[in-house]
Amino acid sequence: MRISDFTKRAMVGGGISLLVLAAGSFLLGHLSGYEAKVLIKNSVDGLNTLCNTIALASATILALLLTLLSLSSSTQSKLKEKHYHHVMQIARIDTGVFIASVMAFLLLNLPITESDTVPENWFATVYYVSLGISSVLSAALIVVVLMLYNTVVNIIKIVGLGMKDHPLADYDDDDKKKDPDGASLE
Repeated sequence: MRISDFTKRAMVGGGISLLVLAAGSFLLGHLSGYEAKVLIKNSVDGLNTLCNTIALASATILALLLTLLSLSSSTQSKLKEKHYHHVMQIARIDTGVFIASVMAFLLLNLPITESDTVPENWFATVYYVSLGISSVLSAALIVVVLMLYNTVVNIIKIVGLGMKDHPLADYDDDDKKKDPDGASLE
């Protein structure tokens, strides 16, 4: 499936945010096992909140996509099939973000810092992995929101403002089938 320009822009936005988040963790430098264990203990609540927020946001976006589809199909304006492919793409990515955030929440709730069998040198790896997971989830949600923004702007232009020359507007067939008086030629 070809990726649209709207999706590419959203992915660039998510990629930029991922780079910023990754740069922040890189600037922390190398941590010892003990320092990482302390940071994990201090950041677990924030990471859990982040995962819960992303799961809630992605579930809400899925529900709002149903409203968007209802609006799209009940208007006088015609939308091309490409619009519905964009909505389906948003739904797919959003579902992946939802699943990943719930799994990350479960993974980050393991009481690894309480275990005596985990070697000290593993904590730095666990800490960086948790930072990576939170960065990727945050960037993925940004991609979904940017894609949704583009779709909403397109609907506003086509449905709300009546833009007939929009790439996703499908007015050509109706214009060909009617004579100048508005009567159907079929």
